[in-house]
Amino acid sequence: MATKPKRRSASRSATSSDGDAVVAAALALAARQGWRRTTLTEIAAEAGLSLAELHARFRSKPMILSACLRSFDRAVLAAAAPNPKDKPRDRLFEVLMARFDALKPHRPAVRAMLRDSIGDPAALIGAKRLYTSMGWMLEAAGLSSAGLPGRTRKKLLMLVYLSVLYVFLGDESDDLAKTMAVLDRRLTLAQAWLGLGGPAPQRPGKA
Repeated sequence: MATKPKRRSASRSATSSDGDAVVAAALALAARQGWRRTTLTEIAAEAGLSLAELHARFRSKPMILSACLRSFDRAVLAAAAPNPKDKPRDRLFEVLMARFDALKPHRPAVRAMLRDSIGDPAALIGAKRLYTSMGWMLEAAGLSSAGLPGRTRKKLLMLVYLSVLYVFLGDESDDLAKTMAVLDRRLTLAQAWLGLGGPAPQRPGKA
């Protein structure tokens, strides 16, 4: 049963902490009951907000889904940057694995959101946000996402990422060994288009 939201002043503006609370609430509810069944009223209550406060910050569930993707972007960008002396392929491998590490605690929620978005026209907003996310992942790896070459890179990287994401969702190992192996193979197939090269990367401390 949803918790009753705490009453707050109607004049209080939306804050960054509200956004974080909404993302946490959305992920928790998606993990517990699925994304399709989760309502805006339940997200507001879980976050301790009124519906008016939620509306001031997010106008729809797809916008909340986009905020979840942005939160994963921030987690990767806040992590230690890859060594600029490493080869581009090694850097991109590390950045994408950092993203899967960020997703790992929220795997049930990600699984539910992905499953329940299939066939939903509103999911196109999430796809557009993921495309933008791939640009940030390229930049974090020191690869340009600008211009026509950058747009091509983002589209290709999104396909690589989604193909590995399905493997990640079933990879229950502590070190995500299966995910790493598949990501390595996918980058090998796509490296000519992504402008990558060099030997297969190894994560420090990982077998």
